[in-house]
Amino acid sequence: MRILFIHADYIEFEAKEKAIKNAEKIEKKKERYEECLVSFISVEEGDENLVEKAAKEIEDIALKLSVDKIILYPYAHLSSKLAPPEIGVNVLRELEKILGEKYEVHRAPFGWYKSFVISCKGHPLSELSKEIRGEEKAEESEALKAEKRTTYWYIMTTDGEMHDVNKFNYDNYPSLKKFVDYEISGTRAVTKIPPHVELMQRLEIADYEPGSDSGNMRYYPKGKLIKELIEDYVEKRVLDYGAMEVETPIMYDLNHPSMKSYLNRFPARQYIVLSGKDKFFLRFAACFGQFLIMHDSTFSYKQLPVRIYELAKYAFRREQKGELAGLRRLRAFTMPDMHTLAKNMEEAKEEFRKQYEMAISVLKDFGLNLGDYEVAIRFTRDFYEENKDFVVNLVKLVNRPVLIQIWDERFFYFVLKFEFNFVDAMNKAAALSTVQIDVENAERYEIKYYDERGEEKYPYILHCSPSGAVERIIYAMLEKASMDSQKGIKPSFPLWLSPTQVRVIPVKDEFMDYASKIMKIFEARGIRVDLDDRDMTVSRKIREAEKEWIPYIVVVGEREVKEETITVRRRNGNIEIGSPEKLISEIDEKIKDMPRRPLPLPKMLSMRPKFR
Repeated sequence: MRILFIHADYIEFEAKEKAIKNAEKIEKKKERYEECLVSFISVEEGDENLVEKAAKEIEDIALKLSVDKIILYPYAHLSSKLAPPEIGVNVLRELEKILGEKYEVHRAPFGWYKSFVISCKGHPLSELSKEIRGEEKAEESEALKAEKRTTYWYIMTTDGEMHDVNKFNYDNYPSLKKFVDYEISGTRAVTKIPPHVELMQRLEIADYEPGSDSGNMRYYPKGKLIKELIEDYVEKRVLDYGAMEVETPIMYDLNHPSMKSYLNRFPARQYIVLSGKDKFFLRFAACFGQFLIMHDSTFSYKQLPVRIYELAKYAFRREQKGELAGLRRLRAFTMPDMHTLAKNMEEAKEEFRKQYEMAISVLKDFGLNLGDYEVAIRFTRDFYEENKDFVVNLVKLVNRPVLIQIWDERFFYFVLKFEFNFVDAMNKAAALSTVQIDVENAERYEIKYYDERGEEKYPYILHCSPSGAVERIIYAMLEKASMDSQKGIKPSFPLWLSPTQVRVIPVKDEFMDYASKIMKIFEARGIRVDLDDRDMTVSRKIREAEKEWIPYIVVVGEREVKEETITVRRRNGNIEIGSPEKLISEIDEKIKDMPRRPLPLPKMLSMRPKFR
């Protein structure tokens, strides 16, 4: 199927005469539609199996353009391999039906010669084309196949009791019930636009990139700042924990012996890259490079545990297209990735517990507290039988019921894994923090240490991402903010992550010099501050600042100039007159030792471009 998209001010068409004998019957020959996405479509042989895929492509474009009206226009001139007319019209009718569930959809008559006039908007995305093809079924790794095998699901409570997931009382844990349903159903496809997508666009954080593969995003200055602050924070936490930072390639030889067998054990879909006749794959984690470094290094038992860390920027997973949704599930993402070598299982368990507690602390600093996410602990039956008390203590640490998944056999490289999963307004779950105890890759990559007798031994390896993907943290914060709004709570970012922390608003232009002086005081103390010098009313400037989730709005007028004070409007609604120093002290106390970066935009709002 071939589609030409035009983002139009309007399209006007008129059916002139029948082009085929069985042309559709029409009531009105002439139609006009305004502010719409026009999809000129050639239906080709075999396209009857691609209707849902085509609908998703059209919806993706409509979402990127923020349109709610779609025109389906049969257009035979894009292909020389047209499907028979009866198939062509049926495909268009099916598209109309599917898209009509979310959009206002109109369809030009099939089988007619038509005249048309169209006004194209003329921006970079106003003219696009797509060729929709069936995808070859990719070969699944053993790990992906293992995900579909029989597993056992339970809810473990803080007393260590295992409960059947179908009999547990979820009355006090509605989010856990949603998580359980999501996990057991295995359905990952997205049918509606998640709330965070509108927020990431409106707040000018991130957006879809039509010039790239699906699941690759663009980040505007505010989004880039938030990402960098998150990266700075996680890096500091793991380095303080004792990790050593490294950097490794993003591309690896598909036929490298250790890589090939590991790929078969990792539940991810790879991007394959050709370089001449050689095949490479883009990394989906930092494991490969770090394992190869460990292979070439020398360790003694006295040095263990050894921890190395990399911010995998970027990691790539070719997720299925129907599962891609804003920042929740991507094909290119940023993964903080730490690996720890432990000399035995007891040391591995101790590291696992410490990293589990670190992950709880990390998420708290992003404004995600226990209760904002659900815990899943997954293990083999053998591991559980030997380490019941350890698992129960993990549940006690979060002081809430958790989802348990047990395998009779070890299909993966790990015997124990936890994930903290955020459940959003669409009842979809996304894993954030995770730690795994890996029992086979040390041998696969010939990673060894010397024990007390000087003999070579294989260590256990812990895989840890204390935050999970950076993009998913932003997704979780936005989704939580959206849910807070539904409860009447003003949405906000943690203060240290707010792109603008203080906005200064002069009541009149004559107070601009004082406003500028106040702005410089905050700026000199490392606070991200800007000044609204636009030609609009004060009330509108305050509304605009509220829409941007500005934590502190500083208003200055005649009284403030005379008294050398400021009037502060806090995000929680409190208004107070005081000194700049008092507010600076309050901000410093809240931010403490969190990372700081400068404002990534012009300080004067009149000088800022609009990115959306």
